[in-house]
Amino acid sequence: MFDMMKMMGKVKEVQEKMKEAQATLAQIEIEGESGAGLVKATVNGQKKVIKVSIDDSLVNTADKDIVQDLIVAAINKAMDEADILAKEHIQKQTEGMMPNIPGFDLGNMFNG
Repeated sequence: MFDMMKMMGKVKEVQEKMKEAQATLAQIEIEGESGAGLVKATVNGQKKVIKVSIDDSLVNTADKDIVQDLIVAAINKAMDEADILAKEHIQKQTEGMMPNIPGFDLGNMFNG
């Protein structure tokens, strides 16, 4: 027999585990490089850019820190906008298919 309260308890439990997993992902750092190490990017497990490093031979050293920070900010802003667009698209495509359950956000299931 279908037990709605038990199912809702499981949903709540899954949501809590997802929050814990997201918090853990924020602590993971991954580095990628190009140009034989001339440019390096560090991201966390939530796909947020943490740091960009550019070798001194590629830029004016006086402006290097500003350029690196601006690159990080621009990439993260674009990623945030992409997340919003993806969530809106998923909601539009699944409209009417899932009941509106308070606290249950299907769109979050598809974000990195």
